[in-house]
Amino acid sequence: MAERIELTEVGPRDGLQNEPTAISSADKIALIDALADAGLKAIEATAFVRPDRIPQLADAEAVMAGISRRRDVCYSVLVPNERGLDRALPSMPDAVAVFTAASETFSQRNTNASIEQTLERFAPVFDRCREERLPLRAYVSTAVACPYEGPVDPAAVAQVVARLLELGPCEIDLGDTIGAAAPNDIEALLEAVSRLVTVDELVLHLHDTGGRAIDCARRAIELGVRRFDAACGGLGGCPYAPGAPGNVSTGDLVELCDALGFETGVDGDAVRALGGKVRQLVDQG
Repeated sequence: MAERIELTEVGPRDGLQNEPTAISSADKIALIDALADAGLKAIEATAFVRPDRIPQLADAEAVMAGISRRRDVCYSVLVPNERGLDRALPSMPDAVAVFTAASETFSQRNTNASIEQTLERFAPVFDRCREERLPLRAYVSTAVACPYEGPVDPAAVAQVVARLLELGPCEIDLGDTIGAAAPNDIEALLEAVSRLVTVDELVLHLHDTGGRAIDCARRAIELGVRRFDAACGGLGGCPYAPGAPGNVSTGDLVELCDALGFETGVDGDAVRALGGKVRQLVDQG
């Protein structure tokens, strides 16, 4: 059997969070259900964040209540702190994600806190997720470059990863937030972080700003990465990361995996068609 690559679909959360066109809860629910129909086994459905900061995700409770849950699909949510976790737990997510950064300026702009302060906020989230037996993912944004500070030293990324692991068990997700990476940047990043987490346990979150996301994914696969985030239709972007228009497309990543002989379990044609439909929704404004 072909070796498997695990894909997490982040379109419903990271893909929609910065879109100016208001997407209805019903459309978000239909998108999540359709993604599961297309074979995605891990879907980041929404985020329990302040509505005044990310108004597109203000309906997190309604979205989680409306999806048609499949037993073989992990529906995760993102939270910024314990207050977000308090909101999220009644919706019964299958996993929780938190987010920090490897750049101090980006951390301040994105969370209004230093890197160290974000880690302090995470401590009770880690504790309670352990109590609830909820898998926890930790995003490290600006793992290659920062829109405010420029290139980020891989050693700085490794330091943040080490601090996260001190808080407790978690899946580490490295984000090229502004899509600045070239394949050699991915190699340097993995070399630094793999001293703490084996490469096949890391997740890579690529943006396609420079049109090199697939080249970076190919290099990462060659180096042993087996987990990636992607968004249908290449949706995405961060409101605090100018110049980050979208995540790597799920359809493109499935096509790459197929070409390299890896199994994803995702119907590439179905997810491409779905991406086109979602693009029509977000572009109609």
